[in-house]
Amino acid sequence: MFDIKEELKKLPEKPGVYLMHDQEDHIIYVGKAVNLRNRVRQYFQGSGNKAPKILRMISKIAWFETIVTDSETEALVLECNLIKEHRPRYNTMLTDDKGYPFIRITIEEDFPRVMLARTVKKDKSKYYGPYTSTVKDTIRLVQKLYKIRTCSRKLPEDIGKGRPCLNHHIEQCDAPCQGSIAREEYASQIAKVQDFLSGNYAPVLRMLEQKMQEASEELDFETALNYRELLHSVRHLDERQKMVDNGMENRDIVGLAVDGQDAIVQVFFIREGKLIGRDHFHVQVAEGDSDSQIVTDFVKQFYGGTPFLPKEILVPEVLEEEALIQEWLSTKSGHKVSLTVPKRGEKHKLVDLAERNAALILSQDREKVKREEARTIGAVRQLEELLGLPNLYRMEAFDISNISGFASVGSMVVYEKGKPKRNDYRKFTIKSVQGANDYASMREVLTRRFTHGIQEMQTLRERGMEDQYGSFSSFPDLILMDGGKGQVNIAENVLETLGLRIPVCGMVKDDNHRTRGLYFQNQELPLDRRAEGFHLITRIQDEAHRFAIEFHRSRRGKEQVHSILDDIDGIGPARRKALMRHFRSIDALREATVDELTELPEMNRGVARVVYAFFHDGEIVD
Repeated sequence: MFDIKEELKKLPEKPGVYLMHDQEDHIIYVGKAVNLRNRVRQYFQGSGNKAPKILRMISKIAWFETIVTDSETEALVLECNLIKEHRPRYNTMLTDDKGYPFIRITIEEDFPRVMLARTVKKDKSKYYGPYTSTVKDTIRLVQKLYKIRTCSRKLPEDIGKGRPCLNHHIEQCDAPCQGSIAREEYASQIAKVQDFLSGNYAPVLRMLEQKMQEASEELDFETALNYRELLHSVRHLDERQKMVDNGMENRDIVGLAVDGQDAIVQVFFIREGKLIGRDHFHVQVAEGDSDSQIVTDFVKQFYGGTPFLPKEILVPEVLEEEALIQEWLSTKSGHKVSLTVPKRGEKHKLVDLAERNAALILSQDREKVKREEARTIGAVRQLEELLGLPNLYRMEAFDISNISGFASVGSMVVYEKGKPKRNDYRKFTIKSVQGANDYASMREVLTRRFTHGIQEMQTLRERGMEDQYGSFSSFPDLILMDGGKGQVNIAENVLETLGLRIPVCGMVKDDNHRTRGLYFQNQELPLDRRAEGFHLITRIQDEAHRFAIEFHRSRRGKEQVHSILDDIDGIGPARRKALMRHFRSIDALREATVDELTELPEMNRGVARVVYAFFHDGEIVD
């Protein structure tokens, strides 16, 4: 039995982290200390001036453990990681860990690329961001404006090997892979990209306006329209960045609004003197926490997980252990990071603006935010507790659809943080299975999905792009199967064959085809139909089913159309495609005359007569 008094005597006088456990062995609090013996003993030495939250926590402590570190900074890092992993009840918690993408320019390459990056690495590339939205649209806009390559060819080694890609043919790439642009000229374009991403839009706007006017005067209205669309895109981007900080620095502005146990932290992201985005974060406040403690915990949790750190972070309160946190963030980023509480001037106005925005969100959207978090993050937390699986960030669900084995297809839907991530959905046409065999079809789908993922990871590693993610290389924390024991066994067998260890759970339905529970580790776990976890599982199962059925319906229609046209002599793939592109449907094709059929460049009169006769009981027309 754990004797608290005896264990207190054994505590080391060293820096480290302490974890408080309750009777059910749940971690209810994580803290750090310069001297573990002095800090932990304080909890059990009379009530003193302890806050009500601390007194309640102490009453629930059954035992504690400690982890010794070499320094207070190491203890701080470990504390942040343990809080994120265990989410203790009595710690102030950031309820949603948001990650933001960056734009990366691979300036270390002879012909650099512009791409999305999820992390900032200590390499020779140039990073811009973070971006809270539309980063992919910005990358596409840059590639259109400056005709930057998107391929992964190694240049100049691969120049002249193979044909140029589609982007070159539609005039969106200057084809350095073919030697069509000199390295110096391409470097000039990259310099313009860097200037553009730094917020200097004026030269681009002037250039686009001039080219649009020139094309219009030459009556080339299609080209003028393209320039106008680009012009609107740049102006839209510029309008989103109208807030200017004359300091031209990279800084974040943090604002706080608190009401009871709810708090909103608003963050403005300023890069190169311009506001590139903002976001708010819902924080669960422990009773008795001061504003300073809330901001301190937020800074540690948020900036402990973000890959980019600005040179200055403006905060509304003096942080506890400010010097230590500044040292930690500076070491983490590789440059000095200042935590500043402005008292007057423009910086103070910026913090005040962030706080007013936070208060507005808290008053207007508090219930909406809490409901959405309950439906998504809260539901995921319930599943984590039910299954005993921590950190369920990404879940993938699979389903099979066919009619008596005809046109069998598989679907994969993806949920991250309890929300659908539709860009990562995938469709599979069943290739190796004949007839209605859902188990064999599911085996093929899972094998292809994870084999592609393994191959993609290897390719990215070989190219030095470990921080990038392809179509299949993001693996789930949990696989959800539309079925019970049989489907789960299939998935586990595939994963074992491929050498992967991913938990698999079956979504079991009752006789009325309604979700009733989860099959996990050889037992069925009932679900509370009133709980958000149950509603989330139902949504995921319905979404996987819908996605599979829609794909099957689409493929079934195409198969039926193809089978009809394939029965006509003289109609091959090219003519079949041309006919369907022009007439759109079989009914329209059936009504077409021989003359109308002959108008297609791919058709001649002889074949047109054959098609007409096919749809008119063999009637011959001259």
